[in-house]
Amino acid sequence: MDMLLQFAEAATTAKPPNLWGALGCALAYSGALFATIDSFADMLLAPGDRPDGRMSPALKLKSGSKLSAAGITVVSAGTVLALDANWFALVALSIVFLVLVGIGALVLVRHRAASTVRIAALPAAEAREQTPLVGG
Repeated sequence: MDMLLQFAEAATTAKPPNLWGALGCALAYSGALFATIDSFADMLLAPGDRPDGRMSPALKLKSGSKLSAAGITVVSAGTVLALDANWFALVALSIVFLVLVGIGALVLVRHRAASTVRIAALPAAEAREQTPLVGG
């Protein structure tokens, strides 16, 4: 009976969150955020790399590996925070990460849409600028 009371007392005692673990996970989240933003920057700057404005296979592989590494890092850091029952850090870091990645994705989509419209308007503008052939 005494042993049962000790187990019940140990189960009800709240342990403080592991601050070093939270700091390590915050660093992992920031590294994943940096890799994601860097991958978005590669995608934004890709039209200047090739004459046709498309991404080269090497740049696609580089961007994809950055995004997958960032995803793995966020999932593993979130798992560590959840196992440590540090819910405040998990929720706060996840919200900040999702908001910043969402803003970056929005900028990427708007840039792609603007460049698509600009590329579509180029042939029409060039046709207007050509002088007509006389006697043709």
